[in-house]
Amino acid sequence: MRALLFVVFSFGCTLFLTAQSTTLRVGAERMDLYLPKIAGKRVGLVLNHTATVDKSHLLDTLLALGVRVEKVFVPEHGLRGTADAGEKVTDGKDPRTGVSVVSLYGKKRKPSPEDLAGIDVLLFDIQDVGVRFYTYISTLHYVMEGCAEANFPLMVLDRPNPNGHFVDGPILDTAYRSFVGMHPIPVAHGMTIGEYAKMINGERWLKDGIQCALEVIPCAGYTHDTPYDLPLKPSPNLPNMRSIYLYPSICYFEGTQVSLGRGTDKQFQVLGTPGFPKGDYTFTPEPKEGAMDPFLKGQLCRGYDLSTMDPMEIRNWRRINLSYLIQMYQDYPDKSKFFLANNFIDKLAGGDHLRKQIIAGMSEAEIRATWQPGLRAFQAVRNKYLLYQ
Repeated sequence: MRALLFVVFSFGCTLFLTAQSTTLRVGAERMDLYLPKIAGKRVGLVLNHTATVDKSHLLDTLLALGVRVEKVFVPEHGLRGTADAGEKVTDGKDPRTGVSVVSLYGKKRKPSPEDLAGIDVLLFDIQDVGVRFYTYISTLHYVMEGCAEANFPLMVLDRPNPNGHFVDGPILDTAYRSFVGMHPIPVAHGMTIGEYAKMINGERWLKDGIQCALEVIPCAGYTHDTPYDLPLKPSPNLPNMRSIYLYPSICYFEGTQVSLGRGTDKQFQVLGTPGFPKGDYTFTPEPKEGAMDPFLKGQLCRGYDLSTMDPMEIRNWRRINLSYLIQMYQDYPDKSKFFLANNFIDKLAGGDHLRKQIIAGMSEAEIRATWQPGLRAFQAVRNKYLLYQ
């Protein structure tokens, strides 16, 4: 049974009750820690559809409690999480609440001093999946930088990392820095978004080494080994926990001629490409919400179906699995065309080393061995910023 403690808050003229529990609670649910700090202040929010409090959107929750929410900033995929990957998000107003919406995935990535005018504090609440090329942590970087430049306070409401139980992958070479990889960290960094914010600040990764006035509202009842099933899909093409657990291992295919199932109902759970000589599964990508112009649209792809795998089996790998990428490269008819001509694989991998290692015929064990010195150095840095066991 859960042990519950009911706490009464006075917020303006509103009295309300909240249930404190010994079970896992995300930062947004720990209102006793942050509502008193924003009482009477003009509030800005950085969030998307994943910012929920007991199945209610945080924006709706705070407005119902009388909080003065003046503005909402939104990342890739927009406020309601339906925009395509890479699709520009526009400014406007939220039709449900009338609150002004400022896009951080359109003409700009960073809130300007003019954007921050008229508010007193900014709250950040977005569910991450713990992978370097998932762009919400890049948005976090630029939000922190905008706040630091304006000497503006930022409060991060923390959420668990569903891939927080392991650290693995190549360390990013900053010569390959992009919006899908900004900092010298491994692909699976094993940190919550709150811990990661502390690392960005502490390692002075913001422009010119500036630091943000940062506060993290931590989760309760969470450790890095705690399995956490996301209540909502974090983005349109990560529809379930299987796709989230596979994501660190197979997203590299975004830099190849292989489809990961965008434009199907098995996004990030199938692998295939036209004319592939092996595999017993076929699919044809078609326009769907979140992938209106999917890669290889309308083309019959042959390959493999991973959608029957047990999600917990994938979780228990506790590492990145390169076998799919290596095997499909070896079986691809024209290896010179396997990787996209723009070498997007290098941005995902954080350097050209992985592409060159696969072309050279290195085994997974040999490739993984090259990661270990960087991973050991990163773990030592990571330990300074952990909030959870």
